[in-house]
Amino acid sequence: MAKTIRNIRLKTFRKFIESEGCTISRTQGGHEIWKKPGLARPITIQSHIDPVPRQVIESNLRTLRRTKDYFIDWLEAND
Repeated sequence: MAKTIRNIRLKTFRKFIESEGCTISRTQGGHEIWKKPGLARPITIQSHIDPVPRQVIESNLRTLRRTKDYFIDWLEAND
């Protein structure tokens, strides 16, 4: 059976982003902007929406150049 991404708690998604080497650079209007050298654009998450919607997770995984399976494996290992 294929693994699927579900909505993830904001705290958990922050932990994942940090584990990928990103650091928070600023907050602006309810958004957190995270940066990492080498990324084409910053990671942006809404700090007032918990859980983080699946679409936001998938978009940020593309920015990080990570697969859904990689993320799901990380979740299982850090649960």
